[in-house]
Amino acid sequence: MSQFDNARTVYNFAAGPAALPLPVLRRAAEEMTDFRGSGMGVMEMSHRSKEFIGIAEAAEARLRSLMNIGDNYKVLFLQGGATGQFVGVAANLSTVTAVADYVITGHFGQRAYAEAAKYLDRINVAARSEPHTYVPPQDEWQLSGEAGYVHITLNETINGVVFETVPDTGEVPLVADVSSIILSEPIDVTKFGALYAGAQKNIGPSGLAVVIVREDLLARTRPRTPAVWDWFAMAQAGSMLNTPPTYSWYIAGLVFEWLEEEGGVEAIAKINQRKAEKLYGTIDDSDLYSNPVALPNRSRMNVVFTLAQPELEKPFLAEAKENGMVNLSGHRAVGGVRASIYNAMPEAGVDALVEFMKEFEMKHG
Repeated sequence: MSQFDNARTVYNFAAGPAALPLPVLRRAAEEMTDFRGSGMGVMEMSHRSKEFIGIAEAAEARLRSLMNIGDNYKVLFLQGGATGQFVGVAANLSTVTAVADYVITGHFGQRAYAEAAKYLDRINVAARSEPHTYVPPQDEWQLSGEAGYVHITLNETINGVVFETVPDTGEVPLVADVSSIILSEPIDVTKFGALYAGAQKNIGPSGLAVVIVREDLLARTRPRTPAVWDWFAMAQAGSMLNTPPTYSWYIAGLVFEWLEEEGGVEAIAKINQRKAEKLYGTIDDSDLYSNPVALPNRSRMNVVFTLAQPELEKPFLAEAKENGMVNLSGHRAVGGVRASIYNAMPEAGVDALVEFMKEFEMKHG
């Protein structure tokens, strides 16, 4: 029998910090005060200790296996979440003379651009969706032709927009924020120069960032880049140039182990596809609910929708909570309703939400 078991009573649809697999939380609780006979909890351990080095190495090995990350890529476990890497990308991948191209398809793409613009002398908006309900076709992008990298947000958490396919940027390295899509479906790492993700959606607790970067790009770091944002220095130090977020790294390793036991990324992707199809099917068959996103660009992780009668939104959220479905409010920047259905959300949770939505429409529609 697996050391992990599954059960969940309240369904947490939060976009992040998001629900963690209940078996992972139980495992962490068991090891809270004594990690496998060490007499210490992981939060108490030195990051230089034999015990933690083992935790760190096992987590990286599992992530490499789950995502099929080749030896020509470095995997970094850093602090500051994805937002910290908005500057990290610019500092490490763009020389003083190079341009950086940004494709903006939502809230976090705009924030990534705004942060990089503080650091770079030359930055170009190659494309921007207005409104953020679709991905502009690549043949409409206005690339600079001299960029150090092209940046995209593969899945926009707030706007519920996903790239249908990974764009081909040729010899120019493609960089993507994959915070809300990582490990939910296969990603061909070889198509990217670098990927980065905040942990608090499909990996673990907030505060941790995972960076996957091709080794040949590591020599680009700008002079005077602070050491904590210097990917090359961090890679040389095994992500331990300073004290890393040790407990988040440990939980991430448990999540990777759980995902292995669930059958890996390919297996979870099939479940995620079913979850998304059920939820979008309910929205499309309804006169009360609607989703604004273009069909090819509908996120499978963050399903946003509005109610035809806006005054019903508060009762909808309140009744959902009474029925054990929490954190369904849309982001404060856009409003509406948002169901984030990451890997830790069981299919039963989506089934419960679908049933509730149908009952609510019958009562109020």
